[in-house]
Amino acid sequence: MVPIPTEYRDLFEKATFAHVGTLTDDGFPHITPVWIDYDAEAERLLVNTERGRQKERNARANPAVGVSMTDPDDSYRFLSVIGEVDELTTAGARAHIDELARRYMDVEEYPNPIETERVLLRIRPDRVL
Repeated sequence: MVPIPTEYRDLFEKATFAHVGTLTDDGFPHITPVWIDYDAEAERLLVNTERGRQKERNARANPAVGVSMTDPDDSYRFLSVIGEVDELTTAGARAHIDELARRYMDVEEYPNPIETERVLLRIRPDRVL
């Protein structure tokens, strides 16, 4: 496990979009733009999704992921992470999506209807590029 360098942690305080790559059952890459967060205490990237979405299904079958993000204020500053989803959990996922909605949408509560339930993908960074 490799922690996110301190000089890049500000990316997780801004409305930074990340792209998460997972692998489908037949080995093809599936890349999705997502809101991104970082649990510095646990040293895990956090991606919030809904149960049954492709990235959630892929991560359950194969936990290997790649994550790339570009600083919204400087497109030449970026961070790439290779790691594994070491936990998929619903614990705290609903509150977390509201927290992300405050950062990304400047609203108090996530406004989109939740059709199933929210799931947190907790990603252990193994390589930071």
